[in-house]
Amino acid sequence: MKKLGFVAALAALLFSLHSPAAAQVKGLYWTTSGMFGPFPITDLIPSVPKEKARNVTIPVSMWVIDHPKGLVVFDTGNNVAISDGGCKTHWVAGNCDGLKPSQKRDDVIDRQLQKLGYSTDKVKAVITSHSHLDHIGNIKMFPKAVHVIQKKELYQAWWPEKFQRGGGVFVMGDFDGPARDFNYLELDGDYDLFGDGSVMILSTPGHTLGHQSVKAKLASGKTIIMSQDAIWMQENLDGYPAGLNYSVKDYNNSVNRLKMIRDLEDGEIFFAHDQDQFKAKGNQWYK
Repeated sequence: MKKLGFVAALAALLFSLHSPAAAQVKGLYWTTSGMFGPFPITDLIPSVPKEKARNVTIPVSMWVIDHPKGLVVFDTGNNVAISDGGCKTHWVAGNCDGLKPSQKRDDVIDRQLQKLGYSTDKVKAVITSHSHLDHIGNIKMFPKAVHVIQKKELYQAWWPEKFQRGGGVFVMGDFDGPARDFNYLELDGDYDLFGDGSVMILSTPGHTLGHQSVKAKLASGKTIIMSQDAIWMQENLDGYPAGLNYSVKDYNNSVNRLKMIRDLEDGEIFFAHDQDQFKAKGNQWYK
């Protein structure tokens, strides 16, 4: 009987080590690096039919992930230099005029962290979904962090494909100089960030060569999928592909992958640039 009791206790211990309570994120905070717009949705998604067209003013999503093993930032938004009307000092004029950023200094990731009671030097890891101007803009604020990015995407940032160089979506000033010597965890596919299943980096190429999304498991047991530019907004999920993609085939595969993960785990997808979703659910914690 004593032996059976020991076996039962051991089994209970092993179960607890692998239960959701032992592998969880304490909280996720969804914020934005100012807004883009207004402009017609067809500027971003040309396939949207006329009867569904509308003007949009969209968020530039950033996430703060509070984990027992350390603080994580997922995407750092637009560079601080474009704040308060300074866009054309850092971006090409066409992107300033087309995207119409409204970022204020307090919208920048360092001030967002301060608002939540954190500081940039306390961030353990910075995950970058991809190297476009509105997602990698402030990595230089985190020289002490481990920077987590797909190896293909890092190389594409420093040396974009020729057909992608003309639009100004890769801004060398965001990741040159000291950023070249940061500690990069260069990935080739999916990755379990803390080794406990609570923060999973998902390879979702298509929008760019090495785009990645993040799936988090909350203490409540809920699965949150932060798609970033794998899915811009609900219209993409409805079957209208984004208008800026490295590979439409890979893009569609990534959209389908995130949808299946959502359905299998009864989770929720949070898009990168959906005005309606952010209005309803942004600027708040998820626990």
